[in-house]
Order: sequence, then structure tokens, then C-alpha cells
Amino acid sequence: MNIELLKSQTEKFFQSAIKWTTSPEFFAQCAIIVSAIFIAFIIANIFKKYLKEPTEPLKGGIVGRLRGFFFRISGILFPLLSVLLLGLAIELSNRVVQQSGLVRIVQGLAIVVLIYLIATKHIKSAAVKKFIKWVVLPIAVLYVLLWLDNVTSYLEAISFQVGNIKLSLYAVVRLLIFGSILFWVGSVSNVKGKQYIRSRDKLEARAREAYAKLFEIVLFIIIFILLLQVMGINFTTLAVFGGAIGIGIGFGLQAIASNFISGLIILLDRSLTVGDYIELEDGRVGTIRALNMRSTILETFDGKDIMVPNETFITTSFKNWTHQNIKQRYSIEIQVAYSTDIEKLVKLLREVVATHPQVISGPGISLEEQPDAEISGFGDSGIDILIEYWMDGVDDGKNRVGADLNMMIWKAFKENDIEIPFPQREVKILNKTV
Repeated sequence: MNIELLKSQTEKFFQSAIKWTTSPEFFAQCAIIVSAIFIAFIIANIFKKYLKEPTEPLKGGIVGRLRGFFFRISGILFPLLSVLLLGLAIELSNRVVQQSGLVRIVQGLAIVVLIYLIATKHIKSAAVKKFIKWVVLPIAVLYVLLWLDNVTSYLEAISFQVGNIKLSLYAVVRLLIFGSILFWVGSVSNVKGKQYIRSRDKLEARAREAYAKLFEIVLFIIIFILLLQVMGINFTTLAVFGGAIGIGIGFGLQAIASNFISGLIILLDRSLTVGDYIELEDGRVGTIRALNMRSTILETFDGKDIMVPNETFITTSFKNWTHQNIKQRYSIEIQVAYSTDIEKLVKLLREVVATHPQVISGPGISLEEQPDAEISGFGDSGIDILIEYWMDGVDDGKNRVGADLNMMIWKAFKENDIEIPFPQREVKILNKTV
């Protein structure tokens, strides 16, 4: 019985198909489709004649930008014009023959071809290409074949319930598709937005970091709200559901929340900023390279990154060498023989240290910041000399001032016959009569 019914339906389908394909309306739509595609082909060829690859860089201005834009889309100009003209053809077909089903199908196929060409020729991201290939193109094909509504209804019928929240398979698929789009857009927007904020030279460095962090937080909240809307979850239901598991999640994410809040406090009180040279309580040192939501990245002079939880800067003490003033004072300790002319030595050391280009010296510099040398004590083998100097920045990495000064002092001592004494011990042997 089912076979007979199937044969009957198949015969009816073929009869109606033959009747439709031999009707005047079908041939009228074919003529309209051919005309639209032919006109699109002619216009595309006319544009291509004038849109040759430039042999020299395009000039600025509106004309130059338009030429550059049309040259970039010249490869997809024909399918693009076909889609647009077939859209007009649909209106024309409705008015002439009161139907446009065939024109709509052909326009849908043109849209599929256009999407494919855009993905292959004008998109560099491999992830976006895969998304278009495996998601956008199948949806477009279903739309062209008029199966999209049926598939959507079928997925909507498959549903399950979690507490008070009812979810369908269609909602899950929609979440995966639009969630992927939102996360990709959010990631790109986050990077570009923070780059734009950090490029504003008129803003203070700390203000730029604070605005970049707030931009990241607001963007995260917006994406989260949009995802809830895509899932069809209202905020009242979410509040009831979230209250049941909020405490458990709160305990599990306590450390993350603490670091997140600590990061906000750091940005608001301006105690740290990118470029500061930090010495932690445990002795680790580095320059702040990035202030993230959970941690701060310190870059050491030997090329290593130290990931420091933001909470560390709130609960423990640390040294910020360059926060308010990049000037730093350093010292060098040496020892000379007791026979040395100390007055001549002190003058020589001050002159030698002052000749280094990174040492702060010269007229207009306060006495406290001028290079200095003085007696700091009297040792067993010689006189202890303390050399002090100021410089801009930290004496490490590219600023190896201390090592340079040691070499300069050594050369000056050799030229002036100044002796650095060896440890001396005097041993006396006493004869004892037993």
C-alpha cells in the first residue's frame, strides 16, 4: 500500500514538474534570469577594462580609494552584480508573471557562489574560512533549496529541560554558531580596541591601561549578555538558577575573583603601570610588560616572563624602582693602598665617573646628584673608597653602567699607578721556653 502511494505521489510530482517547466511562466522566468546574468556579465567586463592592476601606488583621496576598492573586488564583481540584478529580476518576475520561485533559486545559488569566492580570495584567516565553508555555505544551500525552515522546525522540536530552563537542539546549534561569531568578533575587537586606546599619546600611560582594562571588561559583559539573548534565557530565570549554584562557583573561583578585583584596584590607585621596574618581596625583578585581568607579566633582562598574580601586589610589599622617578643612585666600593694620595684619587674618580654618558653630571645638576667619591672606612689591607653616582633608569639590561665604570676605573688606576692592595697578614713566630 505504501509503495502504491509512493508511486502515485512520484507520478504527480513529475507531472506537475513537466507542466511547470513547459509553462509560459517558466520560460518567462528563464528569460528574465538570462537577461539579468547577461547584463551583469557585460557590466563586469566593462569595469574590468578600466580596473587593471596599478603599476604604481595609488594616489590618496576619494578617487584613489575608490579605484583601489573596485580593483580589490574585481574578482567577485560578476557574481556580486548577478546577485543584485537577480534581486531586481525577482520584482520584475512578480509583476510580469506573478511568480518568481525559479529566479529566487538562481539568486540563492549566486549568493552561495559569491560567499565561496569571498572566502577563498579575500579572507586570510583560516578559522574564518573554515567557518564559512562548514557553517555559512550549508545554511545558504538549505535556504536556496527551501529546506531551511523545515530543518529549523525539526531542531526546535528536539528539546530538553535543565531546571526551569528549557533548551532545544536548535537553541544549542544557534548558540554554537552565534557564540563562535561573538567570541571571534569580541577577540578581534578586544585586540584592536586596546591597541587604539594604548596608541593615544595624549592620555597618561596609567590612564591608557585603565581604559584598556575597562574596555575589556565592558566588552566581556556585552558578549555574555548577547549570548544569553541568543540562548533565549531571560534574566529572571538566570537569577533563580544562578543563585542555586552561585555560592559553589564563588568558592571555586575565589582566587580568580580576588586577582580580578586586585587588577582593578591596581589600575585605579595607579600604583603600577606598564614599563615600571619591579622588585618582588622574594627577590625576583623585571619590567612590567602587560597588566592582564588575572595576572601581571614581568619581563626579566634575560628574556624570561614572570606571571605574577595581581593579588600579590595587594597583599605583599614590593619595590617600584621607576614609578615616580626613573633616577636611581648606585654605588661602587673599592679599596686602595694606604700610600695613595687620597685627595688626588677622589678628584680622579669623580672625573672618570662623570665622563660616562649615562651618568648624571655637569653644570645645572644639584650637588646631591653629582658623582662623588669618599672614604668610607679603613680596612686591614687598605683604605675603603665609596663611589656614588646617579643615572636615569635601572643599571641592568641595556644600561650596563656599573660594568663600564669598573673598566674605566681600572684603566685610570693603571695609568696613574694607583695600587689596589692584596690582603696582607703579618705572622710572628714567638720562641717559647718550656
